[in-house]
Amino acid sequence: MSSYNRLRNEKSPYLLQHAQNPVDWYPWGEEAFERARREDKPVFLSIGYSTCHWCHVMERESFENPEIAGLLNDTFVNIKVDREERPEIDAVYMKVCQVMTQSGGWPLTIMMSPDKQPFFAATYIPDVTRYGRVGLREMIPTIKKLWLERRSDLLSDASEITRVLNILPTAASQSPGEEVLHRAYRSLLTSFDQTYGGFGGAPKFPSPHNFFFLLRYWNRTGSEQALHIVEHTLQNMRRGGIYDQIGFGFHRYSTDERWIVPHFEKMLYDQALMALAYIELYQVTGKKEYEITAREIFTYVLRDLTDDKGGFYCAEDADSEGMEGKFYLWTPEEVQSILTKDEAALFLSEYRHEDDHSVQGMQEFPEGQFIPHLKRTSDVDEKSITTDHSGKMESIRKKLFTQRKKRIHPHKDDKILTDWNGLMIASLARGAQVFDEPEYTQAALRAMEFITRTMQTREGRLLHRYREGQAAIAGNLDDYSFLIWALLELYEATFDATHVMKALEYQSHLFARFRDERSGGFFFTPDDAETLLIRPKELYDGAIPSGNSVAYLNALRLSRITGDAAVGEQADLIYRTFGAPVKEMPSAFSQFLCGLDFALGPSSEVIISGDMNREDTREMLGKLRRSFVPNKIVVFLPEGPSRHAIDTLAPYAKSYSCVNGQATARVCSNYRCSIATNDPGEMMTLLKRDG
Repeated sequence: MSSYNRLRNEKSPYLLQHAQNPVDWYPWGEEAFERARREDKPVFLSIGYSTCHWCHVMERESFENPEIAGLLNDTFVNIKVDREERPEIDAVYMKVCQVMTQSGGWPLTIMMSPDKQPFFAATYIPDVTRYGRVGLREMIPTIKKLWLERRSDLLSDASEITRVLNILPTAASQSPGEEVLHRAYRSLLTSFDQTYGGFGGAPKFPSPHNFFFLLRYWNRTGSEQALHIVEHTLQNMRRGGIYDQIGFGFHRYSTDERWIVPHFEKMLYDQALMALAYIELYQVTGKKEYEITAREIFTYVLRDLTDDKGGFYCAEDADSEGMEGKFYLWTPEEVQSILTKDEAALFLSEYRHEDDHSVQGMQEFPEGQFIPHLKRTSDVDEKSITTDHSGKMESIRKKLFTQRKKRIHPHKDDKILTDWNGLMIASLARGAQVFDEPEYTQAALRAMEFITRTMQTREGRLLHRYREGQAAIAGNLDDYSFLIWALLELYEATFDATHVMKALEYQSHLFARFRDERSGGFFFTPDDAETLLIRPKELYDGAIPSGNSVAYLNALRLSRITGDAAVGEQADLIYRTFGAPVKEMPSAFSQFLCGLDFALGPSSEVIISGDMNREDTREMLGKLRRSFVPNKIVVFLPEGPSRHAIDTLAPYAKSYSCVNGQATARVCSNYRCSIATNDPGEMMTLLKRDG
């Protein structure tokens, strides 16, 4: 067994995976750069994460290879970074890669000078040259020769890259308006795959914030096509191999256009955001299948990604036993050995399709193995699926799931990240509201209590990562933005005003430490963070929404809940920074556009007075929660002494109380409020009229 390198004492599962490589890895820190300066060596920076398939491939091919490790150790000082643990470092050097190569991804490979000036960027690099892609074995000696003989050329290139990276956009003179909503919709419509759903060709990613925007666009315009895009895509994703038909939850993305063959890793943020998309689609359509899907996703997360202390783990790997997807594949013979003859015939007829062999050939699966998936929606007669049929299929699924549990499981990344936990808490809290499910409320509250108790400094500032009893790394923009979102959802799930108080507390830290005074919006790192090549600022809504996009809607909601104009001005500061990029490519900012849709209005404040222990109050809240009314905030005014907290936060509502001794709603829009009503139906009519 090889000896350990300097990663052995780290907490990151990704770094620990590399702790016995023959590469002399350092974690990110001054010790590594000081050695590079002292020995006059360039730095080899490798960034990835523990459930990254191609990171595993590069490790097996190169970092475990003594010959290549020797070349790396001789030429470079080598640094490993977990992109999930240190997203600010990843953000900087991913921008470098995008500037230099017009692409990006993980593993991310950067070569740079000891003062952190990058001169080379790539993603996966093979061990030896193949298919036109230069391998590390040939590349490293060339880099060493250039460093020794033509260093000035390398450093000149590095200086130009750094100069380009430091050109920050200024606030736009013209701000985005309703027109960009229409342009974003037309862009998504153009790229929509009419046959299989989703956008563009393979590979296809979930991008749930596109669905959030399209549902709001449907709500604004009545566009049935916008609703069709969401419904057609989410139906086919749920039926495809990208969804784990046996154990639930979504895999990372589909390698084919038909959603059949996934990249098998499962990420916490995908579960949170996809569940939220199905919840909203359920609110729009009332169709039970969307509620079931959201509940199944929560079942997976609460079963497999939840820590005993309440927080949520990051991810599960794509690989097990050295093969991608092995845990999730089946053979007909295995299915037949587990199920009765009739059950096996039924399962194989519905979840294995002869015409899918050509697609599954895209992956190197052993002969005869298949990914369970259903036919796409347009090929299915939904009326033929009876309750009896559904009961049989659930019984079959449970048998297969029980057998699958005996397999060797993929690696689980058990670190807990504040930002991703914020997304999951927000999603569970929304599910608790819409489905009237106390279990989801309790899970969300436990996770929030864990974060605020364990991942917060004495000064009330957030920390980013927790693992094995240690919380560390200063909180970034996403940590604050996503957790504020979670607190706002928890308030509407519980109407405990302390959640709004906590959200305002984090909001004050955000504006004190992250604000970009020059261009508006927020930097990704606080003002007292480690100085990097640039101070990153994320606007684009990528695999997850940007912290700026989420912060924008948070500020809008907080300003409406509290009636505080100063918080509304904070929202405007964020809004101004999006002008130029949003006008250039609006569909790349679909989460921001959800906030813009709210800001442009019409939007409403729903103020409900009542007693949560009474049926009339629960009926009124239930009616509101089951309906899709995205551009609203809800303030609940309880009877009795517990009302003091919300009166302090929302002083404009002090004079409101129950009428006729019953639950009472007031709908406010455009700076005016309707007359009070005790009728939930009238409340919804007022909302639809004003909205």
